Amino acid sequence: YELKWAGERDAEEYKQELAQEERDDLAFRNAEGRRIRDEEVEFNHRAQCSEHESYELKWAGERDAEDYKRQLAQEERDDLAFRNEEARNRDAVMKELVSLAKEQEHESYMLKWAGENDAKEYLAEEEELRR
Repeated sequence: YELKWAGERDAEEYKQELAQEERDDLAFRNAEGRRIRDEEVEFNHRAQCSEHESYELKWAGERDAEDYKRQLAQEERDDLAFRNEEARNRDAVMKELVSLAKEQEHESYMLKWAGENDAKEYLAEEEELRR
């Protein structure tokens, strides 16, 4: 009987060892699965953060491009306004110069006619004195 009981004890111990190994294996696989899932969550989180940062940079670049286009458009409007003002000033100066030239021409004609009239009067006076 001793051998039978020893064999049964050995068998029971072996079953307990197998059950313990099974529990240890399940605990290890559970821990390993949790670690892998945690790593996947962390990886996905990093990927989402990276993607979000990429979008933020893209949107910032688009805003910068739009700001630059608005700045260029404003500079072009300012340039056109400046050139128009310059053209108006140039036209005003040219009109003033033409007006002055016409006044001088008119004055020149007036002086010429006055000189001609004076010469006619002088000749008439001389004619009278000769008589």
